Amino acid sequence: MRAMSTRISIPRKKTRMTATSKVVEQVAVRLRAARRVLLLAHVTPDADALGSALALGLALESLKLEQHIVVSFGDDPMVVPRMLTCLPGAHLLADCHAIAADEQPFDVALSCDVSTLNRLGANQDAFLAAQTSIVVDHHASNTGFGDINLIDPSAPANAVLVLQIVDALGVVVTEEIAQAIYAGLITDTGNFKFPATNPAAHLVAARLLSTGMKHDFIARKMYDDDDFAAVQLLGRSLARSVLDREALHGTGFVWTTVTTEDRAALGVSIDGAERVIDTLRITSEAEVACVFKEDDHGIWKISLRSKGAVDVGLVAQTLGGGGHKFAAGATLGPDVSSAIDDVRRALDAVR
Repeated sequence: MRAMSTRISIPRKKTRMTATSKVVEQVAVRLRAARRVLLLAHVTPDADALGSALALGLALESLKLEQHIVVSFGDDPMVVPRMLTCLPGAHLLADCHAIAADEQPFDVALSCDVSTLNRLGANQDAFLAAQTSIVVDHHASNTGFGDINLIDPSAPANAVLVLQIVDALGVVVTEEIAQAIYAGLITDTGNFKFPATNPAAHLVAARLLSTGMKHDFIARKMYDDDDFAAVQLLGRSLARSVLDREALHGTGFVWTTVTTEDRAALGVSIDGAERVIDTLRITSEAEVACVFKEDDHGIWKISLRSKGAVDVGLVAQTLGGGGHKFAAGATLGPDVSSAIDDVRRALDAVR
């Protein structure tokens, strides 16, 4: 059976669609004219950030315009999280050192799913040095730090905005491009469970699946594939979890820690701790869940999840991080007790 080729339109309010479409076209024009393009995800990338950047990179590559296309994120060292190694386009990746060593500024630097400039990490300077800087994002908190800003908080995922750019470029959505966009879509809609899931999300999903892409492969690799050591780490972390039923005016707060000692004993990298929050957040007695993760340098990072009454994106923002109402993260400091206290204070302030 031949794959469907008809494009499925994404319904929006007319005013929003008109304004957004103009910026989408402007972005596409700049990308087509560029000879050197840098596509950036945020530090500690999720599938919406990295999938968006890779999808756009693959789309530009398919135009065969003799462009130099680089995809990166600002972690040093830059290590692609295990759950994202299934994404296509890895040949486009380069770390911050390779980018810094190339002294020629990029014609266009475009950020994907990056709410604030500092979330670019070690790639901030390269973004600012580009002849044209473009921000593509769906965080409501984004004030627009680029020369061109495509920001639409109504988009269920940043990848949906990237799909609009791909269409404006006149690129046929291949299976690989569809896989990268789909990864972002299922991430930021929580596999279509979060309130951000709107009719547009399902229309986009239908269109992506019509390319023949292996959606089951992407979903399995991202959510249902881990080694036994990571499963053991999950058990350790859940065993020490703490539930404070009285926190947040009685709506509850549950948290746990993942230490470097835990990970060293089992031989698990820090991205092997990503599964912990997905299990902890289902606690019915807690409105907010948090996992405190110690990295290899002794610095504590947090993953936050909310059921909706508390905007953890705002919480993370006050702590120097970012995210959305239902899912967010931040990097704190070297003392776990202080980190826990900081999160509690931030939660109380936002609540």
